Parts: sequence; C-alpha cells; structure tokens
Amino acid sequence: MSQRQLPIILALGTTQTLAWASSYYLPALLADPMAHDLGISTNWIFGAFSASLVISAMLGPRIGRQIDLVGGRQVLSASNLTIAAGLVLLGLSQSAALMAFAWLVLGIGMAMGLYDAAFAALGRIYGTEARGSITGITLMAGFASTVGWPLTAWGLAHIGWRDTCFAWAAANVLIGLPLNFVMLPSIKGAKQAAAAAEKPHVPLDRTMILLAFVFAAVWTVTGAMAVHFPRILEATGASHVEAIAAGALIGPAQVVARILEASVLSRFHPLWSTRLACLTHPIGAAVVAIFGAPAASAFALLHGSGNGILTIARGTLPLSIFGPKDFGYRLGIIGAPARMAQAIAPLAFGLLIDVMGAKVLMVSSALSLSALAALVLIRADRRPD
Repeated sequence: MSQRQLPIILALGTTQTLAWASSYYLPALLADPMAHDLGISTNWIFGAFSASLVISAMLGPRIGRQIDLVGGRQVLSASNLTIAAGLVLLGLSQSAALMAFAWLVLGIGMAMGLYDAAFAALGRIYGTEARGSITGITLMAGFASTVGWPLTAWGLAHIGWRDTCFAWAAANVLIGLPLNFVMLPSIKGAKQAAAAAEKPHVPLDRTMILLAFVFAAVWTVTGAMAVHFPRILEATGASHVEAIAAGALIGPAQVVARILEASVLSRFHPLWSTRLACLTHPIGAAVVAIFGAPAASAFALLHGSGNGILTIARGTLPLSIFGPKDFGYRLGIIGAPARMAQAIAPLAFGLLIDVMGAKVLMVSSALSLSALAALVLIRADRRPD
C-alpha cells in the first residue's frame, strides 16, 4: 500500500470495524437478553439474523453495481444511516415482529456497508492496485469482534441491551458517517454515468461459477465455526475453558495471516494464497483428530490463519482475475451464494453436531478441500476480454 492510500485505509478500516461490531457481531451477546425481554426463544433472534444475511445476499449485486457507477462514498455513508436506523428499531422493539423488521433493515445496511461494499469502493478508486488497500482494511477490521464484543458486553452490564443498540447507532452516525463521507473521494461525472448506464453484461462463465462455489464452500465453514467452534472442541474432549481459550486465538491468527498476506504473499498471485488458505482448516482438523483436545490451540491457529487470508481473497482474487471493470457488480454476484451459505451454516452444522459430534470436522474439511479443487481449475492469468 502507498502513502496516498493510507488515509483512506485508516478511515475505511475504522468504519468497517464499527460496521461489523454494530451489526454482524451483535447477536452473539444480545440474543439472550433480547429473547428474555421480548418473551421469545433465542431461535427467533437467530432466525431474524439469518434472514438479514439473506437480504444482504440478494442486494449484493445491486449495491455493487451502484458503487461501480458512483463510487463508495454515497453508498457507504448511507450504510451508516441504515445500520443506525436498524439499531434504533431494534432498541425500540417490543414484539417479535418489530425485532424481525429491525434485522431486515440491518440486513440492508450490511449489504451496503460490510466488506464487499468496501472492497468494491477500493476497486473503484484504485483499480488493479487495490490489493494492498483491501488487505489493509481487513487487517484493521479483523479486530471488530475483539473491540465490539467487550464494548457490547460493557453496555449490557451498565446500560442494558436497548441503550447499547442506541449507543451503537450513535457511533455509526457520529463516527462512521463522517469518516465515510469525508475521506472517500467523490467520482467525477458519477451522476451522468449513473443516468446513462445500462445494466452490465457479466456472463456467468466457468470461472465465475467456480469462484462463487469456492467462497460459498469456505464461508459455510467460516459461518459454522464462528458459532460452533467451542462446542466442537468440547466434543473432542476439551474442557469449556480450554475450548474458549483456543477460540480466542482465532482472531490473532487472522491478523498475523493478513500481515503475511500484506508482506510475503503479496508478491504472488492471490490464487496461490487462496489455495494455501483452503488447506489450513483440514490440516487443523486432522491434527485435532490425531492428538485430541491437547491440539485445540493448534487447530484454532490453523483455522484462523486460513480464514484471515480467505477474507482478503474474496476481494483480491476476483479483482486480479477479471480486472476493475464492473468489479462491484461482479463481486456482488460471486458473493451472493456465500452470504446465503453463511446464513444457513449455523443451523445446518448445529444439527450435524447433534448427530456426528466432533466428526462434523470431516464435513467442514471436505468443504474446504472441494473449494481447493475448484481453485485448481482456475487459471491465474485470466483477464477480461
């Protein structure tokens, strides 16, 4: 990344950390108190959250197309207002219906404001030189749960879940909105381009389909592990404390892997680092299958490192293969199955764990290896015609 990119990287890294902490990472801590207060099962909360991810997936291509036309400034700024509106509605909820509607609004905000939108904005600004800036913002936003969960927990303990939602809404308006609006550049002639634009022709060719499958497969694993990682480790014989301690290593492993991607691996085509990242989860699963609970930390480090690189690859790999033309729209199409899979994965793996226990790692490893097989079929030198 260059010096001229650094201010935008710092701004987007901050707003991405805020956006993830105040939306995607909320249910882990808010689900129980919300369900208790509303008199409903936590399954309703997670069901509404899954629906928000489906909404986000459906809107992805449209949001990406808008960023291709006018840049990320307007879209990402609007995402802060939309997320804030959803959080206010969530804090005001007195029924399951209003709670569900609030999560749908948050789903729209997530479509407009999380990684895919930020990656598209950087692609619109820097074109093929966006790889370093994409790595930079994921390096910062990798701490979203590290920052967000303690702040949300503090809010629950001192002001309650409703005021915690209001506080996160205020942060989006007072911090996220100014940073996105001021720091992201406006695109000259954007209004005229948007008025005259026609829907782009982006064929669903072999490479597009393979990439969509790759990210759907690995995001199924990511979504499942984000929810069930401690439970799976306990099934291998680890104690609850050991499982939580191992899980805490995933975040640092992601950050270290992203630093590696920004330095050593940046010399190579992102296809190679993506292939490597697909191997780390199966290797970790094999280690824990052989050595049991004592290898829990090693599994966490391997899984986390692979996940850290795969997050970057979601933006850098399509950009390197297809180039910056229609990048946001293409990213939305490729990412839609991944977001759908991410919504379904927690429930699906929860049911599988009830039946298979720790052997569910065979399923997650098979998904990772199938993604690797698909990546082998993709050529690194492909470019748009």
